[in-house]
Amino acid sequence: MEPIVGIDLGTTNSEIAYIIEGNAIVLEDNDNGIVPSCVGLDDQGTILVGEAARNQAVAAPERTVLSVKRRMGSDEKIRLGDADYLPQEISAFIVKSLKSRAEKILGRTVNRAVITVPAYFTDAQRQATREAGEIAGLEVARIINEPTAASLAYESEQKAPRRILVYDLGGGTFDVSIVRIEEGVVEVLASTGDNRLGGDDFDQKIVDLLAAHCRDQLGLKLSPETDPMVFARLKRAAETAKKTLSSAPYALIEEDHIGRKKFQDRHLSYELSRTDFEELILDEVDRTMESVNQALKDASLLPSAIDKIILVGGSTRIPMIPRRLEAKFGRAPHGEIDPDLCVALGAAIQGGREMGIDATGVLLDVTPYTFGTSALGEVNGQPCMTTFVPLIRRNTKLPAARTEAFCTLYDDQEAVDVKVFQGENPDALDNIQIGKYTFELSRQPEGSVVTLHFDLDVNGILKIEAVEKDTGKKLNAVIENALSRFSEDEMAASRERIQTLWGEKTAPEDGQTAVQANTLPPDVSEMLNRAESLLDDASVEDRDEMINLMEDIADAARAGDLEAARERMAELDDILFYIG
Repeated sequence: MEPIVGIDLGTTNSEIAYIIEGNAIVLEDNDNGIVPSCVGLDDQGTILVGEAARNQAVAAPERTVLSVKRRMGSDEKIRLGDADYLPQEISAFIVKSLKSRAEKILGRTVNRAVITVPAYFTDAQRQATREAGEIAGLEVARIINEPTAASLAYESEQKAPRRILVYDLGGGTFDVSIVRIEEGVVEVLASTGDNRLGGDDFDQKIVDLLAAHCRDQLGLKLSPETDPMVFARLKRAAETAKKTLSSAPYALIEEDHIGRKKFQDRHLSYELSRTDFEELILDEVDRTMESVNQALKDASLLPSAIDKIILVGGSTRIPMIPRRLEAKFGRAPHGEIDPDLCVALGAAIQGGREMGIDATGVLLDVTPYTFGTSALGEVNGQPCMTTFVPLIRRNTKLPAARTEAFCTLYDDQEAVDVKVFQGENPDALDNIQIGKYTFELSRQPEGSVVTLHFDLDVNGILKIEAVEKDTGKKLNAVIENALSRFSEDEMAASRERIQTLWGEKTAPEDGQTAVQANTLPPDVSEMLNRAESLLDDASVEDRDEMINLMEDIADAARAGDLEAARERMAELDDILFYIG
């Protein structure tokens, strides 16, 4: 049977997925399956797509194109090197890279695809998307809306009628749709949104803040026209800070040698709090909630008529988003399927249906309980000393990590009890206490900040770290069996599902050799993952060398030459030692 893949062609990231043994799987190539939607040219004029293009964006912004999806449907010419391209041509490079990835992993030619678009895309934008696929050498079997695809990923096995609100906030576009699903049929009841609203706008808010700080505190007058490399660095730093603030209350933004004043180098160091970030983007978030209200009105529904809320798009990781939706609908949104991946998974399910396959399964592992702590607050409008503060919520995809900030109650407070609870009740005492630790403080003034970090892995190990922000003093603890209600057999099954999801093998067809995706020795995978997590902290020169070494390590490991791989790993480890 000729394969039909599913493609999510996103503003910030893109993914390709396929049905393997009845399950929708995002295809990976020594990564997590998420390909940055970036296209560039290297020094030799060779096309770069994905992480390689993104990594050169700071050093060569004039040879790198980002967020092309925002220009789809227009006749705008995009300069790349010495040539001009239409938006769909730039997008075609991304699609072609995804096509090559699928062919490498599946071990066969891929000629057909289902491609997703925002529900609020115009006909011109949809046609440009179809053209991008065709330019890349694909027959576009179908264009489907992203909310429809996300609904398929979540509700593919659901038979009872349900009304679902899909809140889709990506890098460059936003839309909200209300769909009705019955017997596998997805009907869009209402859809609205904004094709010029997304994570890019949030990044720009931070960039503007940093530029103002450079002007007021460092005496640097910067502009995108005269300082493109500086603004490329600020944009990269802003995006990193935004991601950090999704799981931590503060983000420290540091960029050395950001400019010169009076023949002296100036260095940027700015701490951005989640509270200040949320104030920056409040107007934009309010606009999304206005769209939610409009969609409900268009569908002639009250909030109580919505059975489920689905989060789609990386920007929905901003804690303010689910909080606002939960306040409006009285129930927590669902985000257990990675919001960056669920659209591609749904597109793969639709691709399977186009192939005549009843593909219904999406493999994942989640925490069935909420984990949190207790603090002074309110329960049912009344003051309470044991208000439950969730950190890692039920149905969160594992592994998961989250940090929250708390304040001391009075001057010279000597200690605080860090209590860990499992449950869903607003009063922590009504939940199950699974740990208690005394954190001795340094007698700081009232209101001093203590951050609490939870890190829960797929094996049920919950790591806890409390940090006194002003002094750096720490408390560390480990709860070995936080998911105690899992039996050993259930835990083994969960691990097997995860391994299948990340390393599926296809059967040979038409005399071709099957290719197994991403089977690297554990120490090699660990080193590559560690290096990838530190790329943003490396200098441009170190980053390029790290990427080259990572590619050499992966190639040698796949070829079975572990001695050569580990020689390169030693070189890479030397670089990582100095980065941190």
